Amino acid sequence: MEKIKMQTPLVEMDGDEMTRILWQMIKDELIHPFVDLKTEYYDLGLKHRNETDDQVTIDSAEATKKYGVAVKCATITPNAARMTEYNLKEMWKSPNGTIRAILDGTVFRTPIIVKGIEPYVKNWQKPITIARHAYGDVYKATEMKVDGPGKAELVFTAEDGTEKRALIHEFKGAGVLQGQHNINQSIESFARSCFAYALDRKEELWFSSKDTISKQYDHTFKDIFAEIFEKEYKAKFEEAGITYFYTLIDDAVARVMKSQGGFIWACKNYDGDVMSDMISSAFGSLAMMTSVLVSPQGYYEYEAAHGTVQRHYYKHLNGEETSTNSIATIFAWSGAFRKRGELDHLPELCRYADALEKASLSTIESGRMTKDLALITTLPNPTVLNSENFIKAIREELAKLL
Repeated sequence: MEKIKMQTPLVEMDGDEMTRILWQMIKDELIHPFVDLKTEYYDLGLKHRNETDDQVTIDSAEATKKYGVAVKCATITPNAARMTEYNLKEMWKSPNGTIRAILDGTVFRTPIIVKGIEPYVKNWQKPITIARHAYGDVYKATEMKVDGPGKAELVFTAEDGTEKRALIHEFKGAGVLQGQHNINQSIESFARSCFAYALDRKEELWFSSKDTISKQYDHTFKDIFAEIFEKEYKAKFEEAGITYFYTLIDDAVARVMKSQGGFIWACKNYDGDVMSDMISSAFGSLAMMTSVLVSPQGYYEYEAAHGTVQRHYYKHLNGEETSTNSIATIFAWSGAFRKRGELDHLPELCRYADALEKASLSTIESGRMTKDLALITTLPNPTVLNSENFIKAIREELAKLL
């Protein structure tokens, strides 16, 4: 068959460890034979980030603003052990956090539903999408340990020099302090991204926080969502036949467990971090989760929701066979191709993206899968494939469809 042509490049962000190995396999087996691939390539592997003082991460985010759609491999966020392993100049920040801040985006994570991998919550029939605010709170917090008695205050000094003060605590002994912040502009972007995504998906939207306890911090989120919805989105939601509502985070958790799924659940940064892992695990596997960063300006960055699979990478380096699940990474590529096709009016690119996903799922449903899925599948006598053979099996299915 003639390869599918692209008009505009994707921004390609390569990554680390086992996912980097899978990244190349996916390109060799599932993309290059079928698509005349055009990308603007950025190597976000930790070694190259260190060599460029992490400028490459900033450059990749700016390129996403230029071209509109990016696809990203999983990357390492360094800790003390990585500092030694990679001889780093400094403990570089999370690439995802840097990209999210530059794009001012919201992360939407959705489980991939496939026959034979059943949710642990029996009444869940449709995916539940987590919309995670990707700025501030504990991830931008300032922390301090105190050694003994004293007074802790929250102080804001305005540009004109005037001060606002609030007592945090009168310490009688040692303890610990943490200061968090957020900004209205980011919360507004979060709200608009969530409302726009719900309209695009035609799914109802929930937002939850703890405004009964956090009467100013969390209540600001609640108020901004309510104001933007009333002014900009209420009529559009009514026309689309979908709803938006706010509820407390504890009530939302109870509702989620009793629901059938099929909605978007917007959460603050930490809540979204935790709940997306809960949702993915309860649906079956973190390796079966799509993730897309959406900005109100219309930028999209697709990635896998999991890490770099370090343990498998070390086995791979030792020449041992691995059975690593590549589905989430494949779906990052398919999501990016579909969005690129939509924006450039290339229906054949969208059809390819659909076929790539269908081929991936039909491979699993035929009983051929990686070890992690074989351990939890309800299908009888699954065939466990290694990392490379799993991707090759998907290629066979894809070739039939195309």
